Amino acid sequence: MKKAVALFSLSAAILASSHAGAVTVTLACGDVGLELKMCKEGAARWAKKTGNTVKVFESPKLTNDRLGLYQQQLAAKSSDIDVYQLDVVWPGLLAQHFVDLTGKVPASEVNAHFKGIIDANTVNGKLVALPWFTDAGLLYYRTDLLKKYGFKAAPKTWTELALMAKKIQDGERKTNSAFSGFVWQGKNYEGLTCDAMEWLVSFGGGTIVDSTGKITINNAQAAKALDTAASWVKSISPAGVTTYDEEAARGIFQAGNAAFMRNWPYAWALGQGKDSKVAGKIGVAPLPSGGARNAATLGGWQLGVSSYSKNQDAAISLVRYLTSPEEQKIRAIQGTYNPTLPALYKDKDILAKNPFFGSLYSVFTSAVARPSAPTKLKYNQVSQAFSTAVSDVLNGKMKGQQAVAKLATDLARIKGRGW
Repeated sequence: MKKAVALFSLSAAILASSHAGAVTVTLACGDVGLELKMCKEGAARWAKKTGNTVKVFESPKLTNDRLGLYQQQLAAKSSDIDVYQLDVVWPGLLAQHFVDLTGKVPASEVNAHFKGIIDANTVNGKLVALPWFTDAGLLYYRTDLLKKYGFKAAPKTWTELALMAKKIQDGERKTNSAFSGFVWQGKNYEGLTCDAMEWLVSFGGGTIVDSTGKITINNAQAAKALDTAASWVKSISPAGVTTYDEEAARGIFQAGNAAFMRNWPYAWALGQGKDSKVAGKIGVAPLPSGGARNAATLGGWQLGVSSYSKNQDAAISLVRYLTSPEEQKIRAIQGTYNPTLPALYKDKDILAKNPFFGSLYSVFTSAVARPSAPTKLKYNQVSQAFSTAVSDVLNGKMKGQQAVAKLATDLARIKGRGW
């Protein structure tokens, strides 16, 4: 561990801005869970070390809204934001607007991150951003309720989950009419793309578009996956689940009103908080299999420096600092943000606070990427078309087979002569 940290020892020369005097760097931060609070605290630590000032720009909660705002800023070549927080699927969309960090960040620092995430941030040889934290979908469950209803372990398949959720829900509703078996992200946005990707892959239904760019969504297993998810609505999941994002699902689970929840790792720290009614009663497991495999969608966020920044040296210094082992360790312990540095998964302090980081390490390292690489600049259109098709099935507007057939036609139109 000492060696890994040493790789990131930021010298006074690097931390100090090369500009004459102190400068102000504007950092765009997300606002889901503890995200904004921890972003501000990390930025403040850098500011104290360097004498510079950080202004935090609060981004919209929903990733789709955030991307739209970023695209407006970047298209206008605005210098208002120096450092952007980027979703792992955005580098291909936004690469032209960001500084190439190759050569500006020592190779030892770059190579200390998971190779797959560095690859996702590299577009045509250009390192668009540095990884800040990684994500993968997880299954949260109430350990006390599984025991109460005679279940010895978390469900291994979606069929098992449905049966367990129904039994627990029926029992708990005798004293709590608001109780649900399973909550997840069903709102029509990027979060639904993530959830539905997990269903597809777990049933053996492919990844919408394969690595060569071929449209693969129109198949029986993909249709079955969507129909299965639709069967949960108004059964083990509330009717309102089709409007839930991450925070809506977390709020219900954390209030003690659900047996199971699909969410990202950040929910763990909040679930153990003082205001949580389920603190000490939460278990974490891989998401169930649909018969093919367990599947978790790769998520995570990176930090990139805008090409239009007037303080690029200071902005790069801030990015290096925030993505360092010291900062990633703080974020892992206090906010359950998964490090992008393999060495930190052996850190005893991190594992003591987040025991599942060790046991579910393979979930994070084998997470399934959304098809942003093969669809390039058209990924956002692909994702929106996919989440809309899934939403139509969840809301009973069409069956899975009809939806995947229509989606294949829509994607062919988006593809046109190529991605």
